[in-house]
Amino acid sequence: MDIAKPRPTRGRVPAALAALTAGLLAFHGAVPNTPGRVGSLLESFLPWLGLAVVPLFLYGLVRRSPVVLVAVLLPVAVWTRHFGDLLLPADPAGPRDLVVVQHNVSDENPDPADTARALAGSGADLIALEELVPDALPSYERVLAARYPHHVVRGTVGLWSRYPLSGARTVDIKPAGLTEPWSRGLRAVAATPHGEVAVYVAHLPSVRIGPRGMTSARRDESAGRLGREVAAEPLERVVLLGDLNGTVDDRGLEPLTSRLEVPRRGFAFSFPAGLPLVRIDQVMARSATVRGIDTLPATGSDHLPVRARIGLG
Repeated sequence: MDIAKPRPTRGRVPAALAALTAGLLAFHGAVPNTPGRVGSLLESFLPWLGLAVVPLFLYGLVRRSPVVLVAVLLPVAVWTRHFGDLLLPADPAGPRDLVVVQHNVSDENPDPADTARALAGSGADLIALEELVPDALPSYERVLAARYPHHVVRGTVGLWSRYPLSGARTVDIKPAGLTEPWSRGLRAVAATPHGEVAVYVAHLPSVRIGPRGMTSARRDESAGRLGREVAAEPLERVVLLGDLNGTVDDRGLEPLTSRLEVPRRGFAFSFPAGLPLVRIDQVMARSATVRGIDTLPATGSDHLPVRARIGLG
């Protein structure tokens, strides 16, 4: 007499993949960063990990596998807990809000004046720009002057403001290994109607992704230097605007994200402009609330501008 062998539970492998996805979302910090900064690489694209649920869910439907359909609820729950708030509408505007725009304008921008006109129409109180090259700087100064009479430039970064600026100085975030001229950080105090705000503008070193993973050592070192500057800032209110070449989930930016509040609402993927996959253009604050962040239409840059509304209390 033949004895039928019990069939293995259908969908064990997809269910295991769902559990793995949930684990990576929940415990991404446990993924080692060596070799190749694999932990930072995972964290750079962490929101997109949720897409793994789609084929697993479809498999469960087609194969009518309750095990898989139940298993996919785990990564959905973890993703929603981590990123769900970013999908909600921004907090209502308040009377003490500050509107800011952050944009890497690109040192190869073919029409700086057109980019400046687009930014001038954004309704921002403060505009931070990076990759300001000498040939293009006069265009930004000329076009922005009418609406933003106060500005300061240090190296390749600049800040334009509707409100008076004071205490402007260079912030040294240059990694130790660089020998060429390199100035990508500034600090100034904006005298807003709701009190003084220390505004930092920064452009951290680029990262590269290749067969050996992600190279971010210089970016991480520069973030550490900037984090120490922010920690030593005597003014209570701080706003950081910049191309930080990292997402807020990337552990390489922890010297900043551990000290500053990140946006509550909005993904605002800003790079690359043609197919935005990550937000590396950041707005952070201390003793203030970044109520929401969104992107503005493309300019002549490979980044999209981002706009944020900051509540000053």
